[in-house]
Amino acid sequence: EVQLVESGGGLVQAGGSLRLSCAASGFTFDDYAIGWFRQAPGKEREGVSCISSSDGSTYYADSVKGRFTISNDNGKNTVYLQMNGLKPEDTAVYYCAADPIPWSTVVAGRIRAADFGSWGQGTQVTVSS
Repeated sequence: EVQLVESGGGLVQAGGSLRLSCAASGFTFDDYAIGWFRQAPGKEREGVSCISSSDGSTYYADSVKGRFTISNDNGKNTVYLQMNGLKPEDTAVYYCAADPIPWSTVVAGRIRAADFGSWGQGTQVTVSS
């Protein structure tokens, strides 16, 4: 059974930083695309960033390019999202998701939530102005 557990959320002032972690278990970590998504109240869930656990390819939404960095530690089956220069509009529940989809699908869909079958419970990130 695939399990994903997020941690690292919290309250931070604008301009601050947080690092989210996604601990994965129950699947072969090397063969998956691992993505970070976020959902603010009243808004649709949007893809933020994704990494290929097989070759380290990464993809970022335009809204976070240059501020967020995704990385993985295959030895620990963990994916991280380093978030710098946080803005109030980054406030949302952040989710980790995984699926053995081709990287071409991730890019073509711009990290589309419907492409990912396994999800964590989410962690709240609140950025105050």
